[in-house]
Amino acid sequence: MNLPQIVFIVGPTAVGKSDIAVALAQKINGEIVSADSMQVYKEVEIANNKPLNMMMEAVPHHLINVISVEEEFDVAKFYKLAQQAVEDIYARNHVPIVVGGSGLYVQVLLNGIFEGNPKNEEFRQELYQLVEEKDNEFLYKRLKKQDPQSAERIHPNDIKRVVRALEVCELGGQPISQVQKERKGFLGKYDIKGFNLNRDREELYNKINRRVDEMVMRGLVDEIRGLESLKLSRTAQMLIGVKEVKAFFNGEYDVENAFYFMKRNTRQFAKRQITWFKRTENFEWLKIKEGQSAEDMACILEKSLQCPEPVKF
Repeated sequence: MNLPQIVFIVGPTAVGKSDIAVALAQKINGEIVSADSMQVYKEVEIANNKPLNMMMEAVPHHLINVISVEEEFDVAKFYKLAQQAVEDIYARNHVPIVVGGSGLYVQVLLNGIFEGNPKNEEFRQELYQLVEEKDNEFLYKRLKKQDPQSAERIHPNDIKRVVRALEVCELGGQPISQVQKERKGFLGKYDIKGFNLNRDREELYNKINRRVDEMVMRGLVDEIRGLESLKLSRTAQMLIGVKEVKAFFNGEYDVENAFYFMKRNTRQFAKRQITWFKRTENFEWLKIKEGQSAEDMACILEKSLQCPEPVKF
């Protein structure tokens, strides 16, 4: 049986994912599902580097402008909305193209989300009390007896995870390792074709620096000033520039230093993204050469999609 195809385009910020995804979508009758934890916010256009209006008019985009910056957004909400978007896209006989730099969101789509049984504070406190009366090793041995597979992956000093694993096992009646195996994501349900994009590190960092300059020219400082009257959620406070520009507002350093720290912090963020996506070993790694256009890359991706063999996970 032929599985419906879904395309993933991932990689660090500023690598060129959005432009390439739009060009590819126009070739394969695709629609884009954003896997970006910041582009969900309505009140922001610059700090989260949303696709330009002309791009969104050319190709349908999903999971952009869905909640207020005053609301929390997490992987559970993303997973639910992304599933709905993918089903809607298939209903129109189009191809979903998941695009983003949030490794956690991509992982959740592939593997499903683990919810487990509800938390039981009373039971947890009993376990924490045992740690105080005995020691970490005492609780770890209890986990090792109940769920040896989980114990192999959890350090004895990681008490929070040890407690959660015992909670799921003893109150839910099933080891957390088994529950996690039974998670149902996109794997096995769709023919997944993933592309992990990258560039020469120096070129990528230069693009990041230029992007920050462009964001400033477009009015980033005024946009963040406009958020001052709102109570930003914990996740919205992670928007690019919010921390640095607010520090400038508070007189901690001048505006030039604010822009310097924005560039530095974004480069560090990109480095973490690259490290995370190295785990997606079944995705095809593509290094974008200097001077290659989005159209050039879209042609390469389109050709790869014509390969009859689905990715093996």
